[in-house]
Formats: sequence, C-alpha cells, structure tokens
Amino acid sequence: MRIVFMGTPEFSVPILETLAQHTDVVLVVSQPAGGAAKPSPVFRAASRLKLECLRPQRVRDVQERIAAVEPDFIITAAYGQILPRTILDVPKIAPLNVHASLLPKLRGGAPVQRAIERRHEQSGISIIEMVEKMDAGGIYAQRAIDIEADETSTSLFEKLALLGRDLLLDTLPSIASGTLSPVSQNDDEATFAYNVKPHEEHLDFNRAADDVEAKIRALNDVPGPYVLLPDRTRLKIRLASRSDKDETEVPGTFLAADRRGMHIQCADGTVLFTAVQPEGKKTMSATAFMNGRGRHLLKPGVVLT
Repeated sequence: MRIVFMGTPEFSVPILETLAQHTDVVLVVSQPAGGAAKPSPVFRAASRLKLECLRPQRVRDVQERIAAVEPDFIITAAYGQILPRTILDVPKIAPLNVHASLLPKLRGGAPVQRAIERRHEQSGISIIEMVEKMDAGGIYAQRAIDIEADETSTSLFEKLALLGRDLLLDTLPSIASGTLSPVSQNDDEATFAYNVKPHEEHLDFNRAADDVEAKIRALNDVPGPYVLLPDRTRLKIRLASRSDKDETEVPGTFLAADRRGMHIQCADGTVLFTAVQPEGKKTMSATAFMNGRGRHLLKPGVVLT
C-alpha cells in the first residue's frame, strides 16, 4: 500500500512509525510548526526514517506533489488543516483520519483536552473516511479506553497515540480489500471540541473545585493554565488535585502551603497545586516554589487572579 501520511504533533509519531514499518510511505506532510529552528515531531520522525516530508503553509500548495506519488491512501492524524476536495479525491482507495475521540462526540481540534475538561469517563480512537465537513465522515472502526481520575492531556495523548497506531494497523487491510465499509455518523449526536483559546488558559476560581482541577489536567502541558501572582507575572499550573482543606474564603484565596503543595480556594471547595512553572523557569514542585520566590509573594489571604 502506498501511503501519504499527514500529521504534526507527538501524537502522530507512533502512527507514522508503524506505517513506515508495514506499508510504503511515499510522502509525509506536516505543519511548519516553529520553522527550521523548531521542526514538528512528525518532521523529525520523517527525517529519522529517511522519508520525504513537506511543510507547506497551506496544504493546497502541495496538492500536485501529493497527486504525483499516486497514493492508495492519504492518512491524517492531528495534521491541523482541513483538506480540500481536490486532495481528498487523490487516493485510489480512501482518505482516512485517525481521530482521538469516539465520534460523533468531540469533533474538532481539541478532543483530548475537552474530554478531560468535561470529565468524560471514556475517550478513544475513531478511524474515519475524511470528508470536507470537519470529522463528519463515515466510521470504519472505533476503540474506547477509560479516562482515569488523575488523567492529564499528556498521559491521554500518549495512550491514544498507541491505540490509534494499533487500530489503524488492524483496520487498514480490511479497508484496502473492500471488506470493511464506513458507517455513517449520526449528526444529531455530534458534540464539538474546538481548539483552546488563549483566554481559557486563565484559571477562574469562581468555578467548582472539580471543574478547576479538571481544566488543569486538561491543559497541563501546552499551552498551560495559569494564575497571576501579586507581581502580575504568570504562574503556570502543571499538576493539581482536589484539596482536603474545608474553608470558605473568597475564590482565588491562597490558603496555605505544606509539603503537598499550595491550597487555593474555589467556589465550592479547594484545589491543591502540586507542580507549577514560574515565568522563565522550568516546571518545579509547588513546594519548591514556595520555599523560594513564592514565600515572598504569597501569604495566607492573598487572592490570586
């Protein structure tokens, strides 16, 4: 099978690596990401595998090159752009997408983050036929996994990348032989997982503690939820859990720090920050932060915004 693979982040890499082992990957396409100074994980993987990798600003700019390699499949996994009909029509068999949700739930670019933020009990992978409408194509196969109570977007992405790799490998021969056909989605059951906007990174302590803790787990890696310290610098929160402190201060109030971390008041309870990242610094334990700069900035009763 001749494959054009399209993907960008770390999630896509195990899928590309497996395709390179079991099929003929004739071309890779990735988003430019940070340019030559900071190539995407897929570009780095393609280079390691000695595969040609294009990084167009607009995918339309390379559609002639994609057509020229005459692929049986175009397979995308978190590529980051919707493909036009002129590209979807290129493969001899089908254009496929490895999507990180149990469609029709969570169509869009941030299904992993939204599943955790909305406290879903399950996530999964859907192998679908690509159409011009976002994540709306027929479903060839799905596989579900449970979302753990302490799941972060980082850990869930890692699990789903391997699940997607395995499900695609299991499914591809049947699609190629024509023995497996896609099943239409029910659009009435669709929900959406739009990309995270910058304003969503700013934590709102007027929300329930479980919602704040879930958002921290959902955005723990990139871009990263944050609070503003009294000196107006950002403190990103990388890990948190539900605190056992039972107080009724103003939401956002710094209550105390102990060996476990920093206790912060929310609307109906408290959260415990366990790992943080000050501006210009690496991620550290909340305890280490409070033993250093934090002890000069934060005293019980200070309200974080």
